[in-house]
Amino acid sequence: MSTLAVPAGVPDWLQPLLSAVSGNAPALLFPYIPPAGGGHRESAVLVLFGEGPGGPDLLLIERAASLRSHAGQPAFPGGMIDPQDDGPVAAALREAWEETGLEPAGVEPLAELPPVWLAPSGVSVVPVIAWWRRPSAVAPRDAAEVSAVERVPLGELADPANRLRVRHPSGFVGPAFAVRSLLVWGFTAGIVDRLLELGGWARPWDHDRVRELPEDVVSLARRERWERGVQA
Repeated sequence: MSTLAVPAGVPDWLQPLLSAVSGNAPALLFPYIPPAGGGHRESAVLVLFGEGPGGPDLLLIERAASLRSHAGQPAFPGGMIDPQDDGPVAAALREAWEETGLEPAGVEPLAELPPVWLAPSGVSVVPVIAWWRRPSAVAPRDAAEVSAVERVPLGELADPANRLRVRHPSGFVGPAFAVRSLLVWGFTAGIVDRLLELGGWARPWDHDRVRELPEDVVSLARRERWERGVQA
């Protein structure tokens, strides 16, 4: 885990999260650690905090339904770390620019969190926490990759009325957020859920509120597994 020096101007409400991620062992932050030995694909996502009209917020995208990987899912901007990238921070910023038009010069990277293992995809993901020091206009740059871009207030994510758990046909049950016409679930929801706790923004909510994943969401996930199996 790499925590960068906190620059001046980072708001007070973000300080508890930065203290938490620098003061906890990696396994206490996120339990899904990549397997030893390497050989897996590496990626990075930009966990970008800003201050918008609705207060402190997070930047999320909705991936296009036509994509082969995580089709139709809300996510953080990000993607694979390319050979020309100078590590996870550079990859996360590059991908965010490619997906949303975000101006990287206005973003202050604050911490690289330990890699999180996505077993179904065989990918390790480094969440890069950043502060949107100078916000820029964002929107989908390519409809074939991104169908929507949203700045979602932390207050909406923490609102108990927007929180639930979802059940996948495989039996997996995990946290989810119903916000801004988005159903945030899976890896992204797990990260958001943990960050709300670490940042002190979480509110009590009904963990017994469990819903089945919508069939269209399940169908996209099944298509991805089938295509991966064909190419294996």
